[in-house]
Amino acid sequence: MLHRTAENYLSAWHRKDRRKPLVIRGARQVGKSTLVRRFAQNNGLILNEINLERHLYLDKIFKSLDMDIILRELDALAGRRVHAPDALLFLDEIQATPHAIGALRYFYEIIPDLPVIAAGSLLEFALADLHFSMPVGRIDYYHLGPMTFGEFLTAKEPELSPYLSGFHVDRPIPLSAHQKLVKRQREYLFVGGMPEAVNAFVTENALPEVTAVHRSISETYQDDFSKYAKQKDLALMQTVFRQIPRIIGHKVKYSNISREEKSREVRTVIDLLVKARVCHQVFHSICSGVPLMADIHENVYKLLFMDVGMAAWLTGMDWIALQRLDGQVLVNEGKLAEQFVGQHLLNPLEPPRLVYWLREAKSANAEVDFVTVSGNQVIPIEVKAGKSGALKSLQQFALNKNAGLCVRFDLNPPGMQEITHSAKVAAGSLPVTYQLLSLPLYLAEELPRILDEIRNKHPLNFMY
Repeated sequence: MLHRTAENYLSAWHRKDRRKPLVIRGARQVGKSTLVRRFAQNNGLILNEINLERHLYLDKIFKSLDMDIILRELDALAGRRVHAPDALLFLDEIQATPHAIGALRYFYEIIPDLPVIAAGSLLEFALADLHFSMPVGRIDYYHLGPMTFGEFLTAKEPELSPYLSGFHVDRPIPLSAHQKLVKRQREYLFVGGMPEAVNAFVTENALPEVTAVHRSISETYQDDFSKYAKQKDLALMQTVFRQIPRIIGHKVKYSNISREEKSREVRTVIDLLVKARVCHQVFHSICSGVPLMADIHENVYKLLFMDVGMAAWLTGMDWIALQRLDGQVLVNEGKLAEQFVGQHLLNPLEPPRLVYWLREAKSANAEVDFVTVSGNQVIPIEVKAGKSGALKSLQQFALNKNAGLCVRFDLNPPGMQEITHSAKVAAGSLPVTYQLLSLPLYLAEELPRILDEIRNKHPLNFMY
């Protein structure tokens, strides 16, 4: 069985005295249902699982908001009382009966001792089609994505896991462990984090099986398009689906995706795929302060795909090619590294929200791949797929935004150093000094914890 760190969140949620119903959101086949089943099994809970796609008539029952009627119907389907000690009610595919979403507030208000988990993969579409108030303040959300590299590592070579979770800036990683982690991280670029693909790689250790899984998932997603797109949009949606992995890391230009369709139509299809969690937008932000999303340009954005392994497969990258790539060639394959870091920066407790920084000028363009925050400090992140690369954009950001700490991901061992450099400006150049936190790509998911540690131990690194 594949372990998901989200189980830790579910355990903390279940222990709350006044827990709210929990809605797990995420794309299809990222493991939402398996997560809940495993959590119930590991905690000795009686799981009452009801797949709402198979019982569409329940939408009218939920619409009544009569908890006595609702519970009797659920009891009949489960074949036992769902409101019982040590029981967990799991409403899967809740988007199929949207009024169940509105009824969740009454589970919270009338029977708060019954733990309720709902899961849905196309929830945004259901909400867009209905007009009822969401139970704000009455439910909690958790956004589940593909398995992280840390979860992949726990499944494949668990003895390496402590080097991730136990990493500290002032404690170097042994070189032999670093080399092993780089190797595993490169495997993850091909396998990705879709649980079925990870399971195939771990159990069979055969890469053709992984490719077959990616092909099957791709076909399943494209079959699903008819559920949330009009017939005339299906062909364009398939085109966009296959083009997104090829434009990762680039500002979206609709003409580069399809020259035959109008920009408005391409944008509409992208919006649909974003709602389905097939891809995520990374918006350009001015980055003048916290929150970063307050300064975004909604029409200037990049796209991330749902999973790096799927992206690699859709761009024709196979394991033989990945093995042959040396550090220098990987610089030209930076979109996979950027995808890897981006999907690990997503916060499961928030909707998918990422930003980057862009300055376009005739002779002095600058772009920082991602920008994050730690406390109230804005921190730029540069991603390098190899062991070397210029830092001109980071330097421009540090100068323009007076950033005291910058982050670079690459293939080198971790380190921290003070950088002093002359950055070009219109009148010539100006000196800029900042702390550079250099981290290997495999530590991407640990970045929030690492930044908190630096902020606590070395607050001067965050000073403007």
